[in-house]
Amino acid sequence: MRESEETEQSDDEGREYDPEAEHAFPDERLNEVLEFIDNDTEIQTYLDAQNVNPVVRKGYNDHGSKHISIVRNRALALYDLLKKGNIDFNGASEQGLDEADESVIIALAATIHDIGHVVHRDEHAYWSIPLASDILDRILPQFDFYDTEEVIRVKGEVLHAILCHHTEEDPLTTEAGVVRVADALDMEKGRSRMPYEKGGRGIDTVSSQAIQRVSLMSGDTVPVLVEIEMLNAAGVYQVDNLLKAKLRDSGLENDIRIVAVNIREGDNNLVERVEL
Repeated sequence: MRESEETEQSDDEGREYDPEAEHAFPDERLNEVLEFIDNDTEIQTYLDAQNVNPVVRKGYNDHGSKHISIVRNRALALYDLLKKGNIDFNGASEQGLDEADESVIIALAATIHDIGHVVHRDEHAYWSIPLASDILDRILPQFDFYDTEEVIRVKGEVLHAILCHHTEEDPLTTEAGVVRVADALDMEKGRSRMPYEKGGRGIDTVSSQAIQRVSLMSGDTVPVLVEIEMLNAAGVYQVDNLLKAKLRDSGLENDIRIVAVNIREGDNNLVERVEL
């Protein structure tokens, strides 16, 4: 389904962040933070525990460690592509922080944006704020590249991105916009496997089952091209309702192009192609 010669970048790139790869941004601080996160018992327990309310008790799609891994990888892929496209990021810079802190803010927010689910699925973004605040108070001072003032400023930017990922409050920073959009890009059918196998046939589950693959790459006319392969028209709900809603007012509307195509032939397709 590739858009002809729109890009020569493999659609496998960006599916998993590689600390050893070359990036369009300084990555030393990010790599240290990611290593810490992956070995932190409290954070990893939250990522497991936060799946119980949405999946086990309410039958929704995955919101646990797998979801977090996908969102964080796609957030960092988006960030890298936007940096290659010379898009300015204002969150860290307006706080007097370094460029190296942009990716740290994105990665931390993407990692702990859903921990409020341990309290309740409903309004979970608001529940995430006090829990994330406690985590950030504990971990940020442990990095020797942050003094007290920088800890406070990074913390504020991370909390802003967490709040704006799933609420009426619009992102005021490019970093927060990246996290908001990346959250919606976890839509492939594996995400709804558990509720689907349990008999769930709600629109979120059925529409996710219709998404075969999501690929991020450099675009021709915009910095980022998102290609979505659908198996049937139900996938349009994921694209036109959920992803479109996250992209709207993210601040990235003019920098990301989304193309979704129904790849299944002979299916009397109601929808063959959607573009945002």
